[in-house]
Amino acid sequence: MDAYTALTQADIPTREAALTAGVSRATATRKPCPPVIVPAPAPVPVNKIGPDERAHILEVVNSARFVDLPPIQIYAQLLDEGKYLCSISTFYRVLEENSQVKERRRQARHPPRKVPELSATRPGQVYTCYADVVIMPMLVCDPWFQVVEGTKRSA
Repeated sequence: MDAYTALTQADIPTREAALTAGVSRATATRKPCPPVIVPAPAPVPVNKIGPDERAHILEVVNSARFVDLPPIQIYAQLLDEGKYLCSISTFYRVLEENSQVKERRRQARHPPRKVPELSATRPGQVYTCYADVVIMPMLVCDPWFQVVEGTKRSA
């Protein structure tokens, strides 16, 4: 690439300079990409809570008094008592770190229901409404089956 630049600065046409240097003219005349500037890491905030404070927040949130409440209600109740542990978003952040961001109330767990299955060991034990569901609509849709005033008409 330096050879191409030197030839073009010496007033040699770009086509000849590219052939001589062995590079394509499109590559040689392309604008160089600016260098990528890696941003400096963000400074650590001075008011960042430590692991002991996070453990205390988790202890308060999981206490028997607050176990069924969402973080915003915990925050409001503690604030009414004059206690400030952290912001609401920090409550959520601490819960997320400990995989506790979910429905906090106790939910009813219903057992999975088994679909009833009919089985017969001899003839005449199991009856279904198959005829009512399948056969009767077919008879009604039959164009030859038209009842008018109690008599059958031919089409």
